[in-house]
Amino acid sequence: MHELLESRIAFSTPWFDVLEKRLDGWISPYYTLKLSDYVSIFATTPDDQVLLVRQYRPVISTHSLELPGGHVENGESPCEAAQRELLEETGFGPESMHFLGELIPDLGRLENKMWCFHAENVTPRAVVQSGEGTEVLQYSRDQVWGLIREKKFTHALNLAVCA
Repeated sequence: MHELLESRIAFSTPWFDVLEKRLDGWISPYYTLKLSDYVSIFATTPDDQVLLVRQYRPVISTHSLELPGGHVENGESPCEAAQRELLEETGFGPESMHFLGELIPDLGRLENKMWCFHAENVTPRAVVQSGEGTEVLQYSRDQVWGLIREKKFTHALNLAVCA
């Protein structure tokens, strides 16, 4: 078993910290990213349509289809974050929220968790101000599976919630 000897912030940004860890028995340091926990919401309407968000992602230089989600803010519970993110991204609010589970997004580099929820019977509650080109779309569950097969819905963390 390897013992953590030292951990320090090697680099910091508003979004994440890079931690340098020194482990007993390791010659080189190990680097990890420390960032906020995520929430991911599988939101369904009363007629069982699934909400997806289409938005531009600079990391991949294209638009993606995703489940609503985002970061858990300081002092906020994962459930509160899920409700807030759902409303901010889609303008929809749930009749009920069901906790699906807690996942580890990346065992090799990330020091955070992803909290997964099912927002049931979501209905419009607010108008979304779409300054960054975000578009809310609704699909049947069969259509979502088709999007996965067609490689149009490919976000691995989101697919884990859909499984």
